[in-house]
Amino acid sequence: MNSQKVSGVSTVNQTKVNRAKAKETIKALPGFLIGGAAACAAVTFTNPWEVVKTRLQLQGELARSNSNYVKPYRNIFQAFYIIVKNEGVRGIQKGLGPAYAYQLVMNGARLGLYDPIRNSLEKFFNTSSTSMPISVLSGFLAGAFGAGIGSPLFLVKTRMQSYSTFTAIGHQHKYKNSFDALWKISKEEKYFKGLFRGADAAMIRTGVGSCTQLSSYFFIKRSVIHYSGMGDDNILVHVLSSLVSGFCVCIAMNPFDVITTRMYNQKVDQSGKGSLYKNTFDCFVKTLRTEGLYGFYKGFVAHYFRIGPHTILTFVFLEQFRGLYIKYTT
Repeated sequence: MNSQKVSGVSTVNQTKVNRAKAKETIKALPGFLIGGAAACAAVTFTNPWEVVKTRLQLQGELARSNSNYVKPYRNIFQAFYIIVKNEGVRGIQKGLGPAYAYQLVMNGARLGLYDPIRNSLEKFFNTSSTSMPISVLSGFLAGAFGAGIGSPLFLVKTRMQSYSTFTAIGHQHKYKNSFDALWKISKEEKYFKGLFRGADAAMIRTGVGSCTQLSSYFFIKRSVIHYSGMGDDNILVHVLSSLVSGFCVCIAMNPFDVITTRMYNQKVDQSGKGSLYKNTFDCFVKTLRTEGLYGFYKGFVAHYFRIGPHTILTFVFLEQFRGLYIKYTT
């Protein structure tokens, strides 16, 4: 009799726990959707600089500074002009389709999971919400997770953006569209291995960028509000915070961004082996040996032209979308 009562109580308690978990999942869903929508809105305006950045990072790959390699792209503005002139608007917006999909997956997870991860870590370590280490760790974990599951889409985007009908930069992968790319990669490069080639580099890249962006953004925003006296809902606060945060991100992430681009774009043989790099560490070592530290900061200006406005637009859209969600749901 007593065992039946205990069993009944345990079942009721377990049901309550399951319901509580279900409610938390439902509450987290808007975070995913809002984060993904904000990132997609931003990438529409910043994708052209991503194309320029990708080609600059592949330009002169593993070529020493004193070699006779002739650079087709001299700077970001000349590169932008050359691409538009020879490949049109479609050329400067290459990879926009997989970029949208990647933003939905990666940023939806990254921005949607940031708060739940941070709240869990705060409870676990019993710290305050202003703890910088917790913000950094939360940003890294959320970013790495998002990049991992979105890696095949970033792979397709990189290869589509590097392909040029005017001048070849890096290995040229020709695909009709995103679906054709995913099919060919899975078929020709050993399925899972091919689709997730360079995923470890992408996870480090996005983890570093994410923890830098999210932790610096909220820290800078609090400082701007404190010293300026402006309110949290002032759009100028979001713009200034995002601008400084974007520069911090660019400095921290660019080396890993170069490695990720090269790991994704290298030619692969029938056995699935890369022609230039065995793995991410091998890519790091070869780049450092042949191109020095400069090699890790190729495309830096284009990167900031992409990530600076992207950071601003993402957080501006994010704050506005959150405001609309709160307004119409409470």
